[in-house]
Amino acid sequence: MLVLAIETSCDETAAAVVRDGRVMLSNVIASQIDVHSRFGGVVPEIASRKHIEAIGAVILQALDDAGTTLDEIDGIAVTRGPGLVGSLLVGLSAAKAVAFGRKLPFVGINHLEGHVAAVFLSERRPSFPFAALVVSGGHTTIYRVDDFTRFAILGQTRDDAAGEAFDKAAKLLDIGYPGGVVIDRLAREGDRSAVPFPRAMRDSLEFSFSGLKTALLNYVKQKGMPAAEAMPGVVASFQEAVVDVLVEKTLRAAEENGLKQVVVCGGVAANSRLRMRFQEDALKHGIEVLVPPPVLCTDNAAMIAVVGDYRLSMGMRDSFDLNAVSRWPLSSLR
Repeated sequence: MLVLAIETSCDETAAAVVRDGRVMLSNVIASQIDVHSRFGGVVPEIASRKHIEAIGAVILQALDDAGTTLDEIDGIAVTRGPGLVGSLLVGLSAAKAVAFGRKLPFVGINHLEGHVAAVFLSERRPSFPFAALVVSGGHTTIYRVDDFTRFAILGQTRDDAAGEAFDKAAKLLDIGYPGGVVIDRLAREGDRSAVPFPRAMRDSLEFSFSGLKTALLNYVKQKGMPAAEAMPGVVASFQEAVVDVLVEKTLRAAEENGLKQVVVCGGVAANSRLRMRFQEDALKHGIEVLVPPPVLCTDNAAMIAVVGDYRLSMGMRDSFDLNAVSRWPLSSLR
């Protein structure tokens, strides 16, 4: 089966062609980073308009890169939510148009479901059930994954997502955008023990990053903005505080639930320190950690195609009155 997938949940316009849910033939991503960088974050109205401008060309490029045409496509998969509704509607409308015009079946996919499924495009693939940490700018949740459509929450953030904490820290320190990428780069040069930032709720599988952000704000208020030579240490210490709790809680959740494999996915899974720590610490627990390559951690359409292939193969179809949703918990999937 050849699936054309479309993803427009936030500020990346993406399309991909995937064969049988395992072979990625193309994965095109048009980024809006340069557009939103001067605002220090994604502006929803601008994101929607940029999706409209890019969507047609991105779909055509995905087909061209895959060496195929719409005549050979068997089905369409598109992100329905969660995300920015204005952005989602662009991708959803494009998917409906193609499906209607070509008389193809189409399915709406949960964006987080896609992040978990991205690992199935890697050489090393997990076996159900496994634990999954979905960690991004809007989500930080540990799931037990029993199959492509069954998820149970083992722990989640009480306030901010880890990616949001990185972005807000970078904005406070005025070090650039996107925050997570800048912090990852600067932290490689810094002393991770330079500042004793707190680790919240260590006895629980729940996460909280609001106190960590407050601790950084108080540090800046008391000591002033870090000088250029001190910035890497401050950033590395902040990053280590986030990484510590993500790794510790996820591995503990897997152990407590008798799961021997952990998938780490979502945009923050591209963080080099997080990837390194998971691999190091998992060995001590006898747990296998699988992380998609960085390009499949950030928003992309290939991951949507994996789930789309599964749902289409099971005979699932959506109607043309399907609407976008800003919130769509994985635990509500059937």
